[in-house]
Amino acid sequence: MPSDLLSAGPAAGPHAPEFRDEVLRLLPALRAFARSLTSNAADTDDLVQDCVVRAWSHADQFTPGTNLRAWLFTILRNRHYSIAKRRQREVADPDGFHTARLMMEPAQEWGIAGRELKAALASLPEDQREALILVGGAGVSYEEAAEICGCALGTIKSRVNRARTKLAGLMGLPNRVVPLSGTSLPAGADATSTTQWTRH
Repeated sequence: MPSDLLSAGPAAGPHAPEFRDEVLRLLPALRAFARSLTSNAADTDDLVQDCVVRAWSHADQFTPGTNLRAWLFTILRNRHYSIAKRRQREVADPDGFHTARLMMEPAQEWGIAGRELKAALASLPEDQREALILVGGAGVSYEEAAEICGCALGTIKSRVNRARTKLAGLMGLPNRVVPLSGTSLPAGADATSTTQWTRH
């Protein structure tokens, strides 16, 4: 477990206790973001653990007082895409069949609305889905999302806006709102959230 790893020993540098405590505090957000990328419980756990191990072993590279959440999310995101590229070389999937199967979870864990929302999210372009999950699900700011994704602020805002519009259309909802409360949340959404993804 990531929390066990952080208890194993001190990170490098004088900021070790604060660094450890802040990483622990951010574990739920890391897990939520990892779920949005993997849509598989086992892969989610592995990705979060890998992220924490890498962050812990390179703690001396983090500058205290800067944005730790963005730093951790960037590590997690980069690791996910490295793994995804390796898997693409290992498994031929020209028609997307295997990818589609990975996006599904046991039916008993989802209500109808949750399944529809998950399917709609899965149909979004990857860059739009990622931006929407970061801003609408993980609760990061547009500025943080731009930093994590390595793109301009305007690009993130555009991706989120297009994703919200397309998601609302796919679900037959008014263009200004995609409700999450009262449904099983999609992979990547904070399980404690009862908010709505509204257009800003």
